Amino acid sequence: MEQKSPPLIWLNVIIFTTSFLLAVVVTPLYFLHHDLQAAHWVWLLITFSFCNLCITAGYHRLWSHRTYQAHWSLRFIFAFGGAFALQNSALHWSSDHRVHHRHVDNNDKDPYSAKRGFWFSHIGWMLRHYQTPEIYHDYSNCRDLQKEKIVMWQHKYYVPLALLMNLGVPILLGIIYHDVIGMLLMVGAVRLVLNHHTTFFINSLAHIWGSQPYTNKNTARDNGILAVLTFGEGYHNFHHIFENDYRNGIYWWQYDPTKWLIKTCHWMKLADKLRVTPAEKIEKSRALQLLNDTKKKILHLPDHTLIAERMHTEYDALILQMSEYYGLKKQLITDRKERLMEQYEHAVLKVRFEQMQQHFKQQQLQWQLLMKQYA
Repeated sequence: MEQKSPPLIWLNVIIFTTSFLLAVVVTPLYFLHHDLQAAHWVWLLITFSFCNLCITAGYHRLWSHRTYQAHWSLRFIFAFGGAFALQNSALHWSSDHRVHHRHVDNNDKDPYSAKRGFWFSHIGWMLRHYQTPEIYHDYSNCRDLQKEKIVMWQHKYYVPLALLMNLGVPILLGIIYHDVIGMLLMVGAVRLVLNHHTTFFINSLAHIWGSQPYTNKNTARDNGILAVLTFGEGYHNFHHIFENDYRNGIYWWQYDPTKWLIKTCHWMKLADKLRVTPAEKIEKSRALQLLNDTKKKILHLPDHTLIAERMHTEYDALILQMSEYYGLKKQLITDRKERLMEQYEHAVLKVRFEQMQQHFKQQQLQWQLLMKQYA
């Protein structure tokens, strides 16, 4: 017997369909007969970036994962920007996202499980009542957010705030630039479609396309291209194993404007208590995943058992050197901060650290050469 599909959520169907048709059909037709000014493009970029950063820095890294604390003024801006992005209230969004992380890839519990296919994880899960009605009002996993006045204020007045931002901002810009319809189309419809689908890529493409340098225990992937489209959220494999880190792109060269925004706010005293995963923990995860991946690649070799044993020996040596290196580094940092040791003892410790650093780098190089030999 064919299983009947859940009923449609008509409000979502109408919003997604209408905004898409306005963006891809009506907007090009309108600007065939009207001037497309630089102001249209500039404000499209500004409002698109503003909305996405409010989702990534506010809804995601601040409220869903509590990776840092923010000044009330910053939280207030995120609340307005989240309503502008039209992705439900911060409370509802965070509740869904916490369930996703807790039950990632579980088709019965993950609200947008990637294992149910691209369409479902991208947008399909919002088009039908796949969840029981009680779930839509169960925020028991967000009791911390229910204590925040700004979050609850935005949740209570989400609909008027969403209407105010999505109609008020484009109309105001239209009055200023003498093109209300053009701004409603570009800053209203086109911006909204871009906000929606680039955010939705995190649930869909970021679980399908990319690499898994830290873990393969879930479908999350790291993808530099998606990072550009999603304001840094494309480093999703890292995020799913280290979800409490305020960064997604941990290296300086990785594109993560959300991380840069949070750090800038920290310098401006608008954010504090930024949470960072210890470097040792990250290195160990990368080494273990590389070991597991390489062991699979050598299974076709006749002596794969002996090679695997050698790999494990090198891995154990690497982890030992890594623990000693980072342990001594932590001790050196503690020493600098507390300034409790005598000058001579500190100099000896520094020499030991430099020697250990050299040994660690040598061990790391030896490990990488071995892996490349069979990769």
